[in-house]
Amino acid sequence: MSTTADLVLALKKELKSAQMTYADLARSLGMAESSVKRMLARGDMPLSRIDRICRALKLDFAELARRVADAQPLVKELTQQQEKAVVADKKLLLCAICVLSQWTLEQVIGHYRLSEAECIKYFVQLDRLGIIELRPLNRYRLKLAKTFRWRPHGAVMNYFRENVLLDYFSGGFDGDAEGLLLVHGSVSRSLAASFFERMQRVAQDFAQQHQADQKLAEKDREGYTLLLAMRSWEFAVFTALRR
Repeated sequence: MSTTADLVLALKKELKSAQMTYADLARSLGMAESSVKRMLARGDMPLSRIDRICRALKLDFAELARRVADAQPLVKELTQQQEKAVVADKKLLLCAICVLSQWTLEQVIGHYRLSEAECIKYFVQLDRLGIIELRPLNRYRLKLAKTFRWRPHGAVMNYFRENVLLDYFSGGFDGDAEGLLLVHGSVSRSLAASFFERMQRVAQDFAQQHQADQKLAEKDREGYTLLLAMRSWEFAVFTALRR
């Protein structure tokens, strides 16, 4: 939610962009220029006054609030409590995964047995959890950063370890553009970090391509899940055979 200080800061930027001086604004508001300066310097004023300044700038208040929301820092990781809330309801988890893939409400209810009312209810919950910002006509803005990840030992990753991994790896990985690579080796610890950085770039490339391809027709896209992993590890059966 935008604070008044955020709105006032955005107004200052709009005044500068519109090349409107404090004197110009004072005349439009019927106030003394000194009063306008003090008001904007404090960063706190009634919403009715903010609305009057918006009118002076020929700017819709809702648009100003939207710009402030868009400028807010994006979330890189949810809290433990937020993740627990997501996995507590499997339909909510489904909707969370769908919005991460930028699906519209129409796409969600077109693919899954959710009514429109149910889907809206879950979108509202995702808004309250800070994952999306709901907008008119059930559209939304994803509030997660490109570098967002589920907590390594959080509720969501634990759920996937317990319920999803076997299902994922049971596939043959033999379809078009599918594959499973298993590589083992010993490398220097310094180079291991650089390999992980490359993996992160691949994941970001995949996410960016997903965003770019949203303009394509649905028939021209296919859902894929990219899983990248790297850890210092030895199969427990082998460990048991060590001297």
